[in-house]
Amino acid sequence: MVGAYAHLVEKRSLPRTAAFFDLDKTVIAKSSTLTFSKSFYQGGLISRRAALRTAYTQFVFLAGGADHDQMERMREYLSALCKGWNVQQVKEIVAETLHDLIDPIIYDEAASLIEEHHTAGRDVVIVSTSGAEVVEPIGELLGADRVVATRMVVGDDGCFTGEVEYYAYGPTKAEAIKELAASEGYDLARCYAYSDSATDVPMLESVGHPYAVNPDRALRREALAREWPVLVFNKPVRLKQRLPAFSMPPRPALVAAAAVGAAAATAGLVWYVSRRPGRRARRRYETFARI
Repeated sequence: MVGAYAHLVEKRSLPRTAAFFDLDKTVIAKSSTLTFSKSFYQGGLISRRAALRTAYTQFVFLAGGADHDQMERMREYLSALCKGWNVQQVKEIVAETLHDLIDPIIYDEAASLIEEHHTAGRDVVIVSTSGAEVVEPIGELLGADRVVATRMVVGDDGCFTGEVEYYAYGPTKAEAIKELAASEGYDLARCYAYSDSATDVPMLESVGHPYAVNPDRALRREALAREWPVLVFNKPVRLKQRLPAFSMPPRPALVAAAAVGAAAATAGLVWYVSRRPGRRARRRYETFARI
Protein backbone atom coordinates (compact mmCIF):
# COMPACT_ATOMS: atom_id res chain seq x y z
CA MET A 1 0.00 0.00 0.00
CA VAL A 2 2.81 2.36 0.90
CA GLY A 3 4.60 1.45 -2.33
CA ALA A 4 1.50 2.17 -4.39
CA TYR A 5 1.04 5.54 -2.67
CA ALA A 6 4.67 6.45 -3.30
CA HIS A 7 4.24 5.57 -6.97
CA LEU A 8 1.17 7.83 -7.15
CA VAL A 9 3.04 10.74 -5.58
CA GLU A 10 5.92 10.24 -8.01
CA LYS A 11 3.55 10.20 -10.98
CA ARG A 12 1.86 13.42 -9.83
CA SER A 13 5.23 15.10 -9.37
CA LEU A 14 6.25 14.55 -13.00
CA PRO A 15 6.36 17.71 -15.17
CA ARG A 16 3.23 18.46 -17.14
CA THR A 17 3.05 17.69 -20.85
CA ALA A 18 1.07 18.95 -23.81
CA ALA A 19 0.25 18.15 -27.43
CA PHE A 20 0.49 21.10 -29.84
CA PHE A 21 -1.62 20.97 -33.01
CA ASP A 22 -1.50 23.16 -36.07
CA LEU A 23 -5.08 23.60 -37.32
CA ASP A 24 -5.50 23.87 -41.09
CA LYS A 25 -4.93 20.56 -42.93
CA THR A 26 -3.77 19.03 -39.65
CA VAL A 27 -6.92 18.94 -37.53
CA ILE A 28 -9.39 20.11 -40.18
CA ALA A 29 -9.34 19.33 -43.90
CA LYS A 30 -9.43 22.94 -45.17
CA SER A 31 -8.38 26.46 -44.34
CA SER A 32 -10.31 27.50 -41.25
CA THR A 33 -10.85 31.14 -42.22
CA LEU A 34 -11.39 30.55 -45.94
CA THR A 35 -14.19 28.19 -45.01
CA PHE A 36 -16.13 31.13 -43.56
CA SER A 37 -15.85 33.35 -46.64
CA LYS A 38 -19.42 32.71 -47.84
CA SER A 39 -20.69 33.63 -44.38
CA PHE A 40 -18.56 36.80 -44.42
CA TYR A 41 -20.04 37.72 -47.79
CA GLN A 42 -23.58 37.18 -46.51
CA GLY A 43 -22.69 39.33 -43.51
CA GLY A 44 -21.46 42.12 -45.77
CA LEU A 45 -17.77 41.90 -44.82
CA ILE A 46 -16.46 40.90 -48.26
CA SER A 47 -17.63 41.49 -51.81
CA ARG A 48 -19.38 39.00 -54.07
CA ARG A 49 -16.32 38.91 -56.30
CA ALA A 50 -14.08 37.84 -53.43
CA ALA A 51 -16.57 35.23 -52.27
CA LEU A 52 -16.86 33.69 -55.74
CA ARG A 53 -13.10 33.31 -55.97
CA THR A 54 -12.81 31.44 -52.69
CA ALA A 55 -13.02 28.05 -54.44
CA TYR A 56 -9.83 28.78 -56.36
CA THR A 57 -7.99 30.02 -53.28
CA GLN A 58 -9.05 26.99 -51.28
CA PHE A 59 -7.89 24.80 -54.18
CA VAL A 60 -4.45 26.41 -54.23
CA PHE A 61 -4.19 26.04 -50.47
CA LEU A 62 -5.13 22.35 -50.56
CA ALA A 63 -2.85 21.66 -53.53
CA GLY A 64 0.29 23.07 -51.98
CA GLY A 65 -0.27 25.64 -49.30
CA ALA A 66 1.84 28.79 -49.18
CA ASP A 67 5.57 29.26 -48.72
CA HIS A 68 7.27 31.81 -46.48
CA ASP A 69 7.30 34.70 -48.98
CA GLN A 70 3.67 34.15 -49.91
CA MET A 71 2.66 34.09 -46.26
CA GLU A 72 4.45 37.37 -45.63
CA ARG A 73 2.74 39.08 -48.55
CA MET A 74 -0.57 37.64 -47.41
CA ARG A 75 -0.02 39.06 -43.93
CA GLU A 76 0.58 42.54 -45.34
CA TYR A 77 -2.51 42.36 -47.51
CA LEU A 78 -4.84 41.03 -44.84
CA SER A 79 -3.83 43.88 -42.54
CA ALA A 80 -5.21 46.36 -45.05
CA LEU A 81 -8.27 44.31 -46.01
CA CYS A 82 -9.66 43.72 -42.53
CA LYS A 83 -9.23 47.33 -41.42
CA GLY A 84 -12.58 48.57 -40.18
CA TRP A 85 -14.16 45.15 -39.70
CA ASN A 86 -16.34 45.05 -36.59
CA VAL A 87 -14.91 42.38 -34.29
CA GLN A 88 -18.22 41.55 -32.63
CA GLN A 89 -19.86 41.00 -36.01
CA VAL A 90 -17.07 38.62 -37.02
CA LYS A 91 -17.50 36.66 -33.79
CA GLU A 92 -21.26 36.42 -34.29
CA ILE A 93 -20.89 35.15 -37.87
CA VAL A 94 -18.42 32.49 -36.78
CA ALA A 95 -20.60 31.41 -33.85
CA GLU A 96 -23.70 31.11 -36.04
CA THR A 97 -22.04 28.96 -38.72
CA LEU A 98 -19.34 27.10 -36.77
CA HIS A 99 -21.03 23.72 -36.49
CA ASP A 100 -22.34 23.69 -40.06
CA LEU A 101 -18.98 24.65 -41.59
CA ILE A 102 -16.29 23.20 -39.31
CA ASP A 103 -17.80 20.08 -37.77
CA PRO A 104 -17.96 18.20 -41.13
CA ILE A 105 -14.28 18.83 -41.97
CA ILE A 106 -12.64 17.72 -38.70
CA TYR A 107 -10.37 14.73 -39.29
CA ASP A 108 -11.51 11.68 -37.39
CA GLU A 109 -7.87 10.73 -36.83
CA ALA A 110 -7.11 14.15 -35.31
CA ALA A 111 -10.14 13.98 -33.02
CA SER A 112 -9.00 10.54 -31.86
CA LEU A 113 -5.50 11.87 -31.14
CA ILE A 114 -6.93 14.73 -29.10
CA GLU A 115 -8.93 12.24 -27.04
CA GLU A 116 -5.87 10.03 -26.55
CA HIS A 117 -3.72 12.92 -25.36
CA HIS A 118 -6.37 14.06 -22.90
CA THR A 119 -6.74 10.50 -21.63
CA ALA A 120 -2.98 10.41 -21.10
CA GLY A 121 -3.24 13.59 -19.00
CA ARG A 122 -1.75 15.98 -21.55
CA ASP A 123 -3.08 19.43 -22.33
CA VAL A 124 -4.11 20.04 -25.95
CA VAL A 125 -3.06 23.35 -27.50
CA ILE A 126 -4.12 24.59 -30.93
CA VAL A 127 -1.39 26.75 -32.51
CA SER A 128 -2.61 28.46 -35.68
CA THR A 129 -1.68 31.33 -37.98
CA SER A 130 -5.39 32.07 -38.35
CA GLY A 131 -6.98 34.51 -35.94
CA ALA A 132 -8.59 33.96 -32.58
CA GLU A 133 -12.08 34.97 -33.69
CA VAL A 134 -12.00 31.79 -35.76
CA VAL A 135 -9.55 29.59 -33.88
CA GLU A 136 -10.90 30.02 -30.34
CA PRO A 137 -14.41 28.69 -31.15
CA ILE A 138 -12.89 25.78 -33.08
CA GLY A 139 -10.64 25.06 -30.12
CA GLU A 140 -13.66 24.96 -27.81
CA LEU A 141 -15.46 22.66 -30.25
CA LEU A 142 -12.50 20.28 -30.13
CA GLY A 143 -12.09 20.48 -26.36
CA ALA A 144 -8.67 22.16 -26.56
CA ASP A 145 -7.22 23.57 -23.35
CA ARG A 146 -5.48 26.55 -24.94
CA VAL A 147 -5.21 28.38 -28.23
CA VAL A 148 -2.36 30.37 -29.73
CA ALA A 149 -3.40 32.44 -32.76
CA THR A 150 -2.73 35.63 -34.68
CA ARG A 151 -4.01 38.81 -33.13
CA MET A 152 -4.81 42.20 -34.61
CA VAL A 153 -5.11 45.53 -32.83
CA VAL A 154 -8.72 46.48 -32.07
CA GLY A 155 -9.58 50.17 -31.77
CA ASP A 156 -11.83 51.90 -29.25
CA ASP A 157 -14.68 51.57 -31.76
CA GLY A 158 -14.47 47.76 -31.62
CA CYS A 159 -13.07 47.45 -35.15
CA PHE A 160 -9.74 46.19 -36.48
CA THR A 161 -7.29 49.04 -36.99
CA GLY A 162 -5.34 47.24 -39.72
CA GLU A 163 -2.30 46.69 -37.51
CA VAL A 164 -1.10 43.21 -36.59
CA GLU A 165 -0.19 42.92 -32.93
CA TYR A 166 0.98 39.30 -32.99
CA TYR A 167 1.54 36.99 -35.96
CA ALA A 168 1.50 33.30 -35.02
CA TYR A 169 3.68 32.01 -37.80
CA GLY A 170 6.94 30.07 -38.17
CA PRO A 171 9.43 30.87 -35.38
CA THR A 172 6.85 32.82 -33.37
CA LYS A 173 4.85 29.61 -32.91
CA ALA A 174 7.91 27.97 -31.39
CA GLU A 175 8.45 30.99 -29.14
CA ALA A 176 4.83 30.84 -27.97
CA ILE A 177 5.20 27.14 -27.16
CA LYS A 178 8.32 27.81 -25.11
CA GLU A 179 6.56 30.62 -23.24
CA LEU A 180 3.62 28.33 -22.47
CA ALA A 181 6.03 25.64 -21.32
CA ALA A 182 7.63 28.10 -18.91
CA SER A 183 4.31 29.36 -17.53
CA GLU A 184 2.49 26.01 -17.40
CA GLY A 185 5.40 23.78 -16.45
CA TYR A 186 5.42 21.66 -19.61
CA ASP A 187 8.43 19.40 -20.18
CA LEU A 188 8.95 20.03 -23.91
CA ALA A 189 11.13 16.93 -24.25
CA ARG A 190 8.04 14.89 -23.40
CA CYS A 191 5.58 16.99 -25.43
CA TYR A 192 4.09 16.31 -28.88
CA ALA A 193 3.53 18.52 -31.94
CA TYR A 194 1.65 18.00 -35.21
CA SER A 195 1.70 20.03 -38.44
CA ASP A 196 1.37 19.75 -42.22
CA SER A 197 3.64 22.64 -43.22
CA ALA A 198 7.40 23.14 -43.47
CA THR A 199 6.87 26.64 -42.04
CA ASP A 200 6.15 24.88 -38.73
CA VAL A 201 9.52 23.11 -38.50
CA PRO A 202 10.56 25.43 -35.61
CA MET A 203 7.45 24.34 -33.69
CA LEU A 204 8.02 20.66 -34.45
CA GLU A 205 11.68 20.66 -33.49
CA SER A 206 10.93 22.37 -30.16
CA VAL A 207 9.30 19.21 -28.76
CA GLY A 208 10.50 15.69 -28.14
CA HIS A 209 7.81 14.01 -30.24
CA PRO A 210 7.21 15.82 -33.58
CA TYR A 211 4.83 14.43 -36.21
CA ALA A 212 4.30 15.49 -39.82
CA VAL A 213 0.61 15.25 -40.76
CA ASN A 214 -0.37 15.27 -44.44
CA PRO A 215 2.96 17.05 -45.01
CA ASP A 216 3.73 19.35 -47.92
CA ARG A 217 6.74 18.38 -50.02
CA ALA A 218 9.23 20.42 -48.03
CA LEU A 219 8.05 19.07 -44.68
CA ARG A 220 8.00 15.51 -46.03
CA ARG A 221 11.67 15.86 -47.01
CA GLU A 222 12.48 17.33 -43.61
CA ALA A 223 10.60 14.58 -41.79
CA LEU A 224 12.38 11.85 -43.72
CA ALA A 225 15.77 13.46 -43.09
CA ARG A 226 15.08 13.80 -39.35
CA GLU A 227 13.23 10.48 -39.09
CA TRP A 228 10.07 12.14 -37.84
CA PRO A 229 6.92 10.00 -38.10
CA VAL A 230 4.58 10.88 -40.97
CA LEU A 231 0.82 10.55 -40.44
CA VAL A 232 -1.90 10.58 -43.09
CA PHE A 233 -5.32 11.92 -42.08
CA ASN A 234 -8.05 11.47 -44.71
CA LYS A 235 -11.31 10.81 -42.86
CA PRO A 236 -13.26 13.99 -42.08
CA VAL A 237 -16.24 13.05 -39.93
CA ARG A 238 -18.78 14.92 -37.84
CA LEU A 239 -17.96 14.70 -34.14
CA LYS A 240 -21.46 13.42 -33.36
CA GLN A 241 -20.89 10.46 -35.69
CA ARG A 242 -17.77 9.29 -33.86
CA LEU A 243 -17.96 6.36 -31.47
CA PRO A 244 -18.87 6.33 -28.73
CA ALA A 245 -19.30 10.08 -29.12
CA PHE A 246 -16.92 12.99 -29.04
CA SER A 247 -17.99 14.63 -25.80
CA MET A 248 -15.06 16.59 -24.43
CA PRO A 249 -16.22 18.93 -21.65
CA PRO A 250 -16.05 22.67 -22.27
CA ARG A 251 -12.71 24.09 -21.17
CA PRO A 252 -13.01 27.59 -19.71
CA ALA A 253 -9.23 27.85 -19.43
CA LEU A 254 -9.01 28.37 -23.20
CA VAL A 255 -6.38 31.08 -23.75
CA ALA A 256 -5.76 32.90 -27.02
CA ALA A 257 -2.64 34.62 -28.15
CA ALA A 258 -5.30 36.15 -30.30
CA ALA A 259 -6.73 37.31 -33.54
CA VAL A 260 -6.76 38.63 -37.01
CA GLY A 261 -9.23 35.86 -37.06
CA ALA A 262 -11.81 35.76 -39.69
CA ALA A 263 -9.99 38.47 -41.55
CA ALA A 264 -6.84 36.44 -42.07
CA ALA A 265 -7.59 33.88 -44.71
CA THR A 266 -10.28 35.95 -46.35
CA ALA A 267 -7.54 38.44 -47.06
CA GLY A 268 -5.45 35.59 -48.34
CA LEU A 269 -8.03 34.63 -50.94
CA VAL A 270 -8.00 38.12 -52.45
CA TRP A 271 -4.20 38.15 -52.42
CA TYR A 272 -3.91 34.80 -54.16
CA VAL A 273 -6.35 35.75 -56.90
CA SER A 274 -4.37 38.93 -57.58
CA ARG A 275 -1.34 36.84 -58.57
CA ARG A 276 -3.00 35.82 -61.91
CA PRO A 277 -2.37 32.07 -62.13
CA GLY A 278 -0.77 30.68 -65.28
CA ARG A 279 -2.54 28.57 -67.87
CA ARG A 280 -1.67 25.28 -66.19
CA ALA A 281 -3.00 26.46 -62.82
CA ARG A 282 -6.17 27.76 -64.48
CA ARG A 283 -6.71 24.45 -66.23
CA ARG A 284 -6.24 22.63 -62.89
CA TYR A 285 -8.79 24.91 -61.27
CA GLU A 286 -11.29 24.52 -64.11
CA THR A 287 -11.00 20.75 -63.79
CA PHE A 288 -11.39 21.03 -60.03
CA ALA A 289 -14.46 23.27 -60.40
CA ARG A 290 -16.20 20.72 -62.64
CA ILE A 291 -15.79 17.90 -60.10
